[in-house]
Amino acid sequence: MSKIKIGQVGLGRLGQVHAENILNHVKGAELYAVASVVEKELDYARDALGVENCYTSYTEMIEDEALDAVVIVSPSGFHAVQITQALDKGLHVFSEKPIGLELENIKQVVEKIDHNQDKVFQLGFMRRFDESYQFAKEAVQNGDLGKITAMRCYGIDPSAGLDSFIQFAKNSVSGGIFLDMSIHDIDLVRWFTGSEFKTVYSLGNNIAAPELSECEELETGACLAELEDGTIAYLLAGRNAQHGYHVETEIIGTEGMIRIGNAPEKNLVTVYDKNGVVRPTSGHFPERFKLAFINELNAFVESINKKEPSSITGIDGLKSTEVAIAMQESFESKKIITL
Repeated sequence: MSKIKIGQVGLGRLGQVHAENILNHVKGAELYAVASVVEKELDYARDALGVENCYTSYTEMIEDEALDAVVIVSPSGFHAVQITQALDKGLHVFSEKPIGLELENIKQVVEKIDHNQDKVFQLGFMRRFDESYQFAKEAVQNGDLGKITAMRCYGIDPSAGLDSFIQFAKNSVSGGIFLDMSIHDIDLVRWFTGSEFKTVYSLGNNIAAPELSECEELETGACLAELEDGTIAYLLAGRNAQHGYHVETEIIGTEGMIRIGNAPEKNLVTVYDKNGVVRPTSGHFPERFKLAFINELNAFVESINKKEPSSITGIDGLKSTEVAIAMQESFESKKIITL
């Protein structure tokens, strides 16, 4: 079977993770082309990855008839247009979250996805492909926890990246902390419970980074939510974890509970020295979810080869974005928002 020829747009931090995974770890795929408006990213593609087909224009890249699929890792504001362009060219699409920043626009993209059922579309909710989350999902499906009553989700970036985010926020739009960060936890809540969000109430502050107030961004955001089946969900997102990259999920049921990532452990090592008893922790997302990023792209290519739909659909993207936008609206209005 010939390899799936992939064209990727965006070679920032996460883009480089995906590109290197396609090159080294994704079976049956070839990193055939890349597109970026940043010259040093194209130099990286040529020199470090050996990609011959490098473009400064995404539109020009997808004109290449040799392409089978695209991987979109560009800034969030470009996703909706680039997904639509790729589908119009008859290409399979893997896109990082979110599908877009505005609901009406996202709905139009989802309609486009639905009208192209012969093409695989997959959204980058990589935590569904993490072995620990899959273990927990199986336990929930088997009824080991009974009926889920509550979930608690933490997603906190390391403090080492706070200054760079502040600089980013001064020049770019992230979509807000709920759309940028909490969307992964929103997806997990929907995935584990099988229920949709009913109401949300959000709070936030910039105690750790007052500069972000001028950018209309948040360093810490929290939300208390009720799902349609009565489940309670608490989500906390932040950008200032001093100990490393902290992603933690707790699922509480009538017959038990599970915690995933209770401590963001780097490995199985414990250090005993003058600092006491210390467990090394994960420092960033490419480390914590290394295998998940590989697994999700392998699943994408497998879906193409088997001509099967992806397990993560446009509707998943739409529903999660609706909730994230409602969370932001709740923070701004200081009111409970009903979806």
